[in-house]
Amino acid sequence: MDTGAFIYLEFLRKTLLPLPGVTEKLHFETPAFYVGKKIFARLKEDGETLMIHTTEREKWMDTDETTFFITDHYRHYDYMLVALKTVSPDDLKLLLLTAWRNRAPVKLRKEFETALFLNHDYINKKR
Repeated sequence: MDTGAFIYLEFLRKTLLPLPGVTEKLHFETPAFYVGKKIFARLKEDGETLMIHTTEREKWMDTDETTFFITDHYRHYDYMLVALKTVSPDDLKLLLLTAWRNRAPVKLRKEFETALFLNHDYINKKR
């Protein structure tokens, strides 16, 4: 793995591992992220492409077909490929959180939403 791949992987870990129920495991010898037993993101073998679960891939691919794309392999699955060199950090974070939310069980989603609410409430009380 080159330096770029390590930087991407560090971003993925910092974004995903704090989420409830997320684990990192190898899938086809590359880092992948699961919630429970459901995979929702995987760094591809090239270290520059991310496979991500999405139900809105056409929307993303219409905005930038170089950054968001599929191959024939993914045509019949709810996954999309993301070029990590060109995706914005904000878009990537949104895609990752949405992929987690779409794959996570209701209990974990509620746990996350409660934590967000409590953190927001705590921050507002400090003002």
